Amino acid sequence: MPMPETMRAMLLERPKQALRLVEVPLPRPEPNQILIRVHACGVCRTDLHILDGELTEPKLPLIPGHEIVGRVVQTGEKVENFRVGDRVGVPWVASTCGYCRYCKAGQENLCDNARFTGYTVNGGFAEYTVADAGFGFHLAEGPGDAESAPLMCAGLIGYRSYRMAGKDARTLGLYGFGAAAHILTQLAIYEKRKVFAFTRPGDAKGQEFARRLGAVWAGGSDIEPPEALDAAIIFAPVGALIPLALRAISKGGAVVCGGIYMNDIPSFPYSLLWEERVLRSVANLTRRDGEEFLSIAPKVPVKTQVQVYLLEQANEALHDVRNGKIEGAAVLSMGGS
Repeated sequence: MPMPETMRAMLLERPKQALRLVEVPLPRPEPNQILIRVHACGVCRTDLHILDGELTEPKLPLIPGHEIVGRVVQTGEKVENFRVGDRVGVPWVASTCGYCRYCKAGQENLCDNARFTGYTVNGGFAEYTVADAGFGFHLAEGPGDAESAPLMCAGLIGYRSYRMAGKDARTLGLYGFGAAAHILTQLAIYEKRKVFAFTRPGDAKGQEFARRLGAVWAGGSDIEPPEALDAAIIFAPVGALIPLALRAISKGGAVVCGGIYMNDIPSFPYSLLWEERVLRSVANLTRRDGEEFLSIAPKVPVKTQVQVYLLEQANEALHDVRNGKIEGAAVLSMGGS
């Protein structure tokens, strides 16, 4: 089947401007890359941080989007792990160098020379994209493309955050009940943990959504939970949540910051951290994280709730994510299942 010469894409030309629908040349895969017909791409809060200039080193002009699901339509000459027709998922980490001290230590998520999908290389807010074949994930036939897209970031980086919270954490607080939290709630319940959901104060709709998914308690982030937490994960980019979460966890517990950006953290008394409480961040993901999560997700089974937009509605989708109007995840659909 002949490839088109051009494709439609949503383009970011400079921060703090709306994306623009453009016609651009079809990308050509390099020897180690695959060309993908994009069927769906999730809309993530990280995309907002890029648009708002809070992540300061984007490739410009840029096609955003890093929760990509589609089909391989062409392979580079050195690609051996994908064939035309394979279903593929593309995550945030586009590639790593393989030779820095972090890569050699099995910490490729901290690679000094990593590239990132939809940030330092073009992403999936387009009809086609190219990706390094070594960093794509084979996806089984099953859930639809729109339903699978949020797994590529909300699921994968959420899963890394979940693991950092500790395997012995039986009571788990989730601050910011969006795409990642609605996925992790299902996983935590499958593993017989109790989930406490924290939303924006007054967000009764979000709290009801959390309870429908199985949270034992849901309330505003300004309210202490009815019992001490073993661990908490913060997905909302709000630094003021850190002392609140530290106050909510028990001795020896962990607070994990799961986002790529957070506004300033206010000062807090050392007593909140004392008694061996741990505060840590999570950066990116490893391919092992992805393999583990994509193996366990069908067993749960994880069922994402999505609100679907057309490619040209990307700005509307971003607006709705920014304003907390989404239950679950927002996804752009370019066709497919």
